[in-house]
Amino acid sequence: MRKWDPKIKCTSRAGTATSGIRRQRQIQNHSLFSGATVAESFYAKAMLRCCLIVLLLLAGCASTPQANLNDSCAIFREKSHWYEYANDSYKKWGVPVHVQLAIIWQESRFTADAKAPKDTLLGFIPWGRKSSAYGYAQVKDSTWDWYIRSTGNSGADRDDFGDVTDFIGWYGNYSHKTLGIAKTDAYNQYLAYHEGHGGYKRRTFNSKPWLIAVARKVERRAARYRAQIERCRNELDAGWSLWPF
Repeated sequence: MRKWDPKIKCTSRAGTATSGIRRQRQIQNHSLFSGATVAESFYAKAMLRCCLIVLLLLAGCASTPQANLNDSCAIFREKSHWYEYANDSYKKWGVPVHVQLAIIWQESRFTADAKAPKDTLLGFIPWGRKSSAYGYAQVKDSTWDWYIRSTGNSGADRDDFGDVTDFIGWYGNYSHKTLGIAKTDAYNQYLAYHEGHGGYKRRTFNSKPWLIAVARKVERRAARYRAQIERCRNELDAGWSLWPF
């Protein structure tokens, strides 16, 4: 029969106590860790949602539409606010939406930060750009300044679609008042747009067969856009949009 040893007994009790303390600490640590994990998981999910929303916003506000640029209905389905801007310009100045779109397509293919082609010295040395034309409608600095002074739209930007459609409407209205060009006449509106009002009066385009061909392209595109818009006008006027929010 084994004799009782107080050292062994005390060690056993101490070991049991120590084991209990360790177990309690493990439980506490596990609870804390689990709570942190839940909090971190919630935070991660919240951040993911925010990132997805930001990505959707960026996609919705992207300067150049991903839709078929030959289809005005497809463009406006993707960029519903663009239709609102163009239609507001039409109501204000009288230049039809399809004429505005045709000019923008010709000038920049709907690229917000489009710039004039680069120029060269002696045919190969980079030498800045051929003009200060910039934005959706390729408006020069001096013409844009004139628009701002005339309308008081001091915060207007050439890479803002709403400002550009307002500019095209304003310019087309001025062409109508000073040159007698119908606001629906995409061909002559574009010639005046490209050559300026003085150039149009002097008929400078008559010595530029390539420009006359481009103006005819604008005219045909405007007619195509007009027919498309007529088919989806009810949808556009109802404010239908693919935007989910």
